[in-house]
Amino acid sequence: MQYRVLLIEGNRMMLERLTAVIRDTKDFELAGRYQKAGDALKQGGVFHPNLILLDAEVESNVALIPEFGKAFPSVPVLCMNTRWNAENASHLVQAGAQGYLLKPFTRIELKEAVDTFAKGNMGASSCLIAFFSPKGKSGKTTLIANLALSLAAKTGDSVGIIDADLQFSDMSVFFNLAPQSTIVEAVRDVHFLSPVTLKPYYMPVTDRVSVLCGTKKPEYAEMVETKKFADVLAMSRNLFRYLLVDLPPGFGPISIAAAESSDMTILTASLNGGFEMLQMKRALEIFHDWDDFDERVRAVFTRVSPCNEETRQQLEQIVGCRVAGIVPNEYKLVSEAADNGRMAHDISPDSPLMHSINTIADRIISSQKAV
Repeated sequence: MQYRVLLIEGNRMMLERLTAVIRDTKDFELAGRYQKAGDALKQGGVFHPNLILLDAEVESNVALIPEFGKAFPSVPVLCMNTRWNAENASHLVQAGAQGYLLKPFTRIELKEAVDTFAKGNMGASSCLIAFFSPKGKSGKTTLIANLALSLAAKTGDSVGIIDADLQFSDMSVFFNLAPQSTIVEAVRDVHFLSPVTLKPYYMPVTDRVSVLCGTKKPEYAEMVETKKFADVLAMSRNLFRYLLVDLPPGFGPISIAAAESSDMTILTASLNGGFEMLQMKRALEIFHDWDDFDERVRAVFTRVSPCNEETRQQLEQIVGCRVAGIVPNEYKLVSEAADNGRMAHDISPDSPLMHSINTIADRIISSQKAV
């Protein structure tokens, strides 16, 4: 696609710098440029732009974003700033912007920004789901990996996975990935990044599913600062329609930060005996203080037999919380998939395991449509 760019930048030197980048980028043409947004709004229509780059460091420019939407319907507005800020990004989304780009940008960053944001508002409808288990070996990672593929297949939307089980992360093993960058580097660099420049830290699994892999060594966990981790979560919302966060067992600063940022928190437990049910109830009690507990918190049980709707309803009554789904024990299938670096979603899409996970995906999609 050819882009005719309307550039609005108040700083004269920056205007010249960005002009040179646009003119030097394949498939991009500088249709018009202005230092004042008001002038661009009044006069820019004669250039018939299909992309607007707006200097968002000037507050009066931000106030005009709705007017640009009226004057240039269906033309994406990408806001430019020298530093990404979650609060500012949220404000721009509400105003009607489709994307956020750090300046000065390169040709690659410009194309990435357009590819990422031009088709939809950044983070406007992103759903962040935090996955937590009271103890390990709950089948949580298997659930997340296959659920991500299911959500992407059903919706056609982009899905991101963050492996925040910092000491014993294994999502990269599940997907047979060899990451160059991990959550450690993303958190370290976040204050210098924007959604566009964060994207390469994720490793693609398919054209719609990507993973921010966990630490390479357990001792690296202490390098992930909670505040910066929360910033990575906020920034990642702008990249994916669904963002699934795999958290370590037990409560800690990272788990709390993810849960507080989430639109939905799913607690997982395997039904190996009454002890796991007791732990699930104790974990759920911690979230009862949330005013929106009933809408926001879900439980998922794995290794369930018999795995049917009657059992799900019984478990819902026992724990006093919505049960988003129950998953049967299919150890052989899960092991076969892991040994081949593939998912049950690919190896046996019609299996009872995938039927259960697809049902969970349907419930998540339905809940988002109702929002």
